[in-house]
Amino acid sequence: MTLRIEKLPDGPNITIRLIGWMRAEHLEALKAQIVSTGTSITLDFEEVSLVDIDVVRFLGSCQARGITLVNCSPYISDWIAKESGRDSQGSES
Repeated sequence: MTLRIEKLPDGPNITIRLIGWMRAEHLEALKAQIVSTGTSITLDFEEVSLVDIDVVRFLGSCQARGITLVNCSPYISDWIAKESGRDSQGSES
């Protein structure tokens, strides 16, 4: 399965809805969508079933830049929080 990316305008805000499995190979396409949007962005993960470590790290950086993540499964949210904690505390063993 691959990743499908849909842009859904909501007034001045844009929701980017992600569907499928999200892996590092999809990050360039998502980055291009984010850059081309240039407004208030929400990433909707309701239909994302799997991510990899590169995606998790990218999502942590998105949150740090003010991009809102919604409908993340608990495992994705927890993984983002764990990886973000590593970045702020240095490397953990």
